[in-house]
Amino acid sequence: MSKEDIRKRRLKDLVEELDGFRGRHTELVSLYIPAGYNLPKAAEQINNEKSTAINIKSKAVRKNVVAALERISQHLKLYKQTPENGLVVLSGNISQREGVSDVEIYALEPPEPLKQKLYWCDQKFILDPLKDMIRETEIYGIVVIDKSEAEIGVLHGKRLQKLKHLGSLVPGKTDKGGWSANRYARIREGLLIEFMKKVANVASEQFSEFKDLKGIIVGGPGGVKDRFVENKYMRYDIQKKVISVVDTSYVGEYGLEEAVNRSEEALAEASVMKEKKLLMRFFNALGKDNGLAVYGIKEVMEAVKLGTVEILLVTEKLDWVKASLECSKCGDSKEVFMERKKAETMKCKKCNVLYDIKAEKDLTDEIIKLAEEMSSEVEMISTDTKEGNQLKEIGGIGGILRYKA
Repeated sequence: MSKEDIRKRRLKDLVEELDGFRGRHTELVSLYIPAGYNLPKAAEQINNEKSTAINIKSKAVRKNVVAALERISQHLKLYKQTPENGLVVLSGNISQREGVSDVEIYALEPPEPLKQKLYWCDQKFILDPLKDMIRETEIYGIVVIDKSEAEIGVLHGKRLQKLKHLGSLVPGKTDKGGWSANRYARIREGLLIEFMKKVANVASEQFSEFKDLKGIIVGGPGGVKDRFVENKYMRYDIQKKVISVVDTSYVGEYGLEEAVNRSEEALAEASVMKEKKLLMRFFNALGKDNGLAVYGIKEVMEAVKLGTVEILLVTEKLDWVKASLECSKCGDSKEVFMERKKAETMKCKKCNVLYDIKAEKDLTDEIIKLAEEMSSEVEMISTDTKEGNQLKEIGGIGGILRYKA
């Protein structure tokens, strides 16, 4: 994974966090400065907005907006000129409690050149330009069908999402009432054709919403899937994207996953297959106990420092810190390696009060940076797959070694 990919992963996590903030009033400020724009001019605009904000009627809103603009103004002074790809600065009161002010600031340099200039004050941060930069462009549609039901889904990078389930009215092959075998077969065939057309229409409608759709996989346990593809029931622009037709044992949600797993050759370049192979290699090495795999934050960090890690596997959203804790009552202190959220909730066993965090160091970023310096590959692992969740359960970080340490 390139440095740019890692930056986009981190940006994705930040955008998800920012997207959850809602101001109690229109007091969240978004500033987008495009690449090549005159930075002093942007700073001047913020100063002008501060003068205007003084006229806001609500005292609380006025206070928070002015505070946000002041933080932005001070932050812009840290730059001599606009960064190469532009600059995004977001600030505002993110407290969810009425009457409580918690004005925070978030500044970032986008992974791609920013083209638009924007200043906006709202109850939410404006994030669409950033979302567009990090949107998943590796998308595959999936249709799993037999005579009784169909499942339509989509593979976003490594995340498999169910879109629609359709049941059919096609009866079994058993003769009914006094109908002749031929008449019954004709009725059954007509209902099957109607069902396939219905599935095709729904699939075409669903898949047309994904402008980055790369291909479509069709699967199923019988011959219906082959007829579905051969008769080209889907809309032409969608139909031409079929890249794989595979046998599955199931329809439903299990069928979607099975169709992906059986399309390994067609998806050879897809990130989901690359990740599955990497994790299979990692877990096989762990199972053989041949010393070519390591897991656990301390163990992995030590291996990275020694230069023995060929590929560093890091679960997305992993947030480990080295924290120095101290009890405000008894003075007990300790140093811990753990997830940030857990460190923030640790209590002194003697006093039953939360520890104060005196200092903390971000280990996730540190270990990624160290791995890059030691020429180790870094792969961010999704938790949307079964294998990714397995890595998360053993600490969220692992390493495939070049040789036994």
